[in-house]
Parts: sequence; C-alpha cells; structure tokens
Amino acid sequence: MKIWVDADACPVTIKDILVRAAERTGIELTFIANQPIKVPPYSNIRSIQVQAGFDVADDEIVARCSDGDLVITSDIPLAAEAIEKGALALSTRGELHTSSNIKARLNMRDFLDTMRASGVDTGGPPAMNHNDRKAFADQLDRLLAKR
Repeated sequence: MKIWVDADACPVTIKDILVRAAERTGIELTFIANQPIKVPPYSNIRSIQVQAGFDVADDEIVARCSDGDLVITSDIPLAAEAIEKGALALSTRGELHTSSNIKARLNMRDFLDTMRASGVDTGGPPAMNHNDRKAFADQLDRLLAKR
C-alpha cells in the first residue's frame, strides 16, 4: 500500500497526521500538488510538484495509484476515479469512500454544483474541528492496521 495525497487543499493538520503515520509505519507517502510542499527528509516521504492547471494534480494521482493504495482527498470525482482503479479513498474528515457510496456522493456533488450555478448559495463545509481530525486519524489507523 502507498498513500497518495491530493495536497493542494489538504489541511496542514491532516498532513501532519499523515507524516507521523508514515514515520511510524514506514509506509510510502507522496504529496502531489501544483505548488511546492515541504516534507521531512525521510526516504519514504516525498512531494511531487505538477504544473498548475485544473485537475492536473488529480490526474497525476490517478495515473500513479493502483489497487490497494490509499488516496487522501476531499475531491469526490478524484475519489471515484481512485476507487475505479481499486484504491481506497479517504476524505480529510475521515469519511471512507467506497464503491457502494461514491455514486450517491457524486450525485449530491453534481446537484449542489447545479444549484450554485443557478445562483443558490449552498454554503461550504464547516471549518475542520477536533472531531474531524480525530475521525481522520482513527480511520487512517484502522486502514493501516489492515495492510
């Protein structure tokens, strides 16, 4: 298992949790973003900077991930593509996306996009809090324990 992180929008607290997990377990952790991401000097942790552009980092993650890998993203379409390749997809709030729930989440995302395009203010997600960080860390630990 390798961990691939959609790092452009990944909260710093989640990046820190991932780095600590990689240090502890030795699992390969790669942050992919269209900006430089500073990572500690461990051989199993790296950062890949891609060109700026819409979905360039997402496309790079999809190209590199494979069956059994873990993709960290809050981007529902990226999660769906990762799942199609056999990877696991975990949101930064600790929600595990699966083949059984991703279609409903894609439909809801598309519905909200349509609402926003028609001028409806749908609001955004609430700010990350302690419970979100704990949910992410707990789910990550469960997934790493299974590997």
